[in-house]
Amino acid sequence: MTSPTIVVPHHTAPRRRELLIGTALATSGVVMLLLTLVGAYVGARNAAGADWLAANAIPLTQPNMQMFGLALSVVTMQWAVYSINNDDRTNTYVALGATLLLGAAFVNQTIFLWKFVGITGDQLEGPLFYTVTGGHVAMVLAAMLYVLFVAFRALGGQYSSRNPDGIAAAAVLWDAAVAVYAVIWVAVYIMK
Repeated sequence: MTSPTIVVPHHTAPRRRELLIGTALATSGVVMLLLTLVGAYVGARNAAGADWLAANAIPLTQPNMQMFGLALSVVTMQWAVYSINNDDRTNTYVALGATLLLGAAFVNQTIFLWKFVGITGDQLEGPLFYTVTGGHVAMVLAAMLYVLFVAFRALGGQYSSRNPDGIAAAAVLWDAAVAVYAVIWVAVYIMK
């Protein structure tokens, strides 16, 4: 007597996108922190009135170029996501490299702006100005490290159209950093 063979159908479980969801949750916390700092900056500026930035002037050339560069970096980051979804590795590498280059240009312009403006920590606006802009630079640097990490993993062949989540997760953080800078650009640099 033979025992019957039980055939269990093989079903693959749907992917849960843990990396994408985790990045989105962590990014939302950082965004809330930076937007709270921007709110504190705007509140302190309104309370100070004419004393705010009385000794210093912030030019608009660098912040405008920073905004343009970051807006362009959103295009290159989405280009990377599109390319990996179509298994176009060459364009993925070029797009990730261009995004990192634009991020480095942003950090360089921010440091130049800090030196040019010359706001000190003992001035009324100093601590909040450097906290808001410095916090955002830290977010951009973290996003650059994330993009660099997923770029190395993409070079190693770990991402493809079947598994694009890492590059998509890096794009979530990058796009959030650009959106936060748009708020900072208006609140800190344009409205002064």
